[in-house]
Amino acid sequence: MTRHLVVVMDPVDHIKAYKDTTVGLLREASRRGYRMDFLEARDLALAANRPVARVRSLVVRNSDKDWCELGETRELALADADVILMRKDPPFNMDYIYATYLLEHAQAAGALVVNDPASLRDANEKLFATWFPECMPPTLVTSRKDALHAFLQEHGDIVVKPLDGMGGSSVFRVATGDANVNVIFETMTGNEQRLTMAQRFLPAIADGDKRILMIDGEPVPFALARVPAPGETRGNLAAGGTGVGQPLSPSDRRICERVGPALRARGLLFVGLDVIGESLTEINVTSPTGLRELDRLFHLNIASDLFDVLERKMTKTAGRP
Repeated sequence: MTRHLVVVMDPVDHIKAYKDTTVGLLREASRRGYRMDFLEARDLALAANRPVARVRSLVVRNSDKDWCELGETRELALADADVILMRKDPPFNMDYIYATYLLEHAQAAGALVVNDPASLRDANEKLFATWFPECMPPTLVTSRKDALHAFLQEHGDIVVKPLDGMGGSSVFRVATGDANVNVIFETMTGNEQRLTMAQRFLPAIADGDKRILMIDGEPVPFALARVPAPGETRGNLAAGGTGVGQPLSPSDRRICERVGPALRARGLLFVGLDVIGESLTEINVTSPTGLRELDRLFHLNIASDLFDVLERKMTKTAGRP
């Protein structure tokens, strides 16, 4: 029987197909003969307590210039899907949260939703990592400027970042004596009205911010070290970093062994860990990237490994109510 995949993602004309992880996943589904439909999060609905969506059939191609073809809009009962990939990029706002509520209904109707909708809500990409303090650098979450000043005085060199950011956006490095420290703390906390995260600066960022992909709690054996551009402290590719592939180190594997069981228990089947040196800094659960780069560097097929796992889990059993 032909399996049916539905993908929730950003508009297809916004996608850079040559490097997009979602495109890699969809091409693997196509190779396996899946019937596919596309929708944006705004197309989700609940009608007569049934999860439905406006979808368009999706055919993917191997050309990065013209990577897909969409059919006409129609309504689909999401209970008819075997697997739903939630691959919408942040911002993680209330619309995103509402989408996860509707995807829970699809999960309860029998679809395998990747990643688990409730865990998408619970596992904030910055705060989820704090459940593994032994793996992290010294970290502070606060809205108080005096607490940030004290943290800076203690560590001398810190990074401050928003709890809802992505791609290195609004990440500041602050050292003792920085003339801009007050305005940075005011801006990041919204004058003490908004929580922010501070972490001790890790000099190992010079060697890259490593992205480690996890499939059902098990790591891909290679990491993508995103090395900052000259004059930068952010390794994110979106901020100009360069991707360098490397095997997992012993400390990388220890972090994966610590975090993996929690990911598996929460139904977080495809996740990206961010590691600097020997320290876990973030756990990316919404739409982790890096698959295409690792595939090219090490002749892998990570999407195939993921679909092997998904196909073992595709049963029509009821999910949580």
